[in-house]
Amino acid sequence: MYHAHFRGTHYEAGFRWGSLLLKHKNIILENIPFEITRERIDYALSCLPIYEKYYHEIMEEIQGLADGQQCDVSILQAVLFSMYSMPPSCNCSCFAFTTEHEILLGRNSDFLTEIERLNQNVVYKLTDGVYSFTGNTTAFVEIEDGVNEHGLAVGLTSVYPNQCKPGFNAGMIVRYLLEKCKNVSEAVSCLYQLPIASAQTLTLADAMGTITVIECNAEQIKVEKTLNNNLSFVCATNTFHFPEMIGYNNDKIDNWFAEERYQTLYSAFNRKNGGFNLPFAEKLLSGDYGFLCQYDRSTGKDTVWSVIYDMKRHKIYRSEGNPGRHKFKEDTRFQF
Repeated sequence: MYHAHFRGTHYEAGFRWGSLLLKHKNIILENIPFEITRERIDYALSCLPIYEKYYHEIMEEIQGLADGQQCDVSILQAVLFSMYSMPPSCNCSCFAFTTEHEILLGRNSDFLTEIERLNQNVVYKLTDGVYSFTGNTTAFVEIEDGVNEHGLAVGLTSVYPNQCKPGFNAGMIVRYLLEKCKNVSEAVSCLYQLPIASAQTLTLADAMGTITVIECNAEQIKVEKTLNNNLSFVCATNTFHFPEMIGYNNDKIDNWFAEERYQTLYSAFNRKNGGFNLPFAEKLLSGDYGFLCQYDRSTGKDTVWSVIYDMKRHKIYRSEGNPGRHKFKEDTRFQF
């Protein structure tokens, strides 16, 4: 797992990273796990006005990255803007819970083993008016889970979309919320203002103890603060479960045992019936309560990292690999 710090403006951060990779003969466009088709290029072009209007900073970072890599920015845009709108695979598991003594968000990132060496843990401390944050990603520029300086944590799980409209995709949404929002309330309000392209769940938690899971796509946004009236927890995998959203699921595509993983999470919380804490979160993510990370690596699938954001104590724990085999370690590089 790469560990990268980004400073300066968005453009400067992108340019420095792109230049550093190029210096070491690391060409981003040679490591993309899907074909960059004409459809993806045209789709990215349709998204440009939206990103220019709502998130000009990210456009500047991508331009800086392209300049640093000495490549065509339109091809990088095609990769980034289409990534979750035309996903190569949908995986990952996420949850959050709060008690009198705990506020935690946990997430397993499940992805392709062939590119796990490229996964990144990043710290962004930029100077052009956005909040600092740390996060993890199987991509670049986009973020899949993270926490910002104000104690807002966000994690995504992709859902296969039924249609492909121009707008923000899941990885860009998470990055945007971390850079622009202080808490769950602001993030939810902000989400309603953005044109959404992809289908996904978003799990959120903040330092004040608010947790939320959101199921959303280009057509609807549905928000729940708990999945049990007597217990404060939320969880998500790669299918929708809210009644209004179930009709958008595509059961014909491999979603990496999404329903089995969801039932593991949901059942574990209900069986535990309170008393949720850090050891419980670690065991749950490690598969002690049922199938969550027990992939057969020979199929090219695995959990490639696992992370826990402890919002009460302002701590981050990460397993840089499958948590069933790699221990969680505290990451002290980012303070929030």
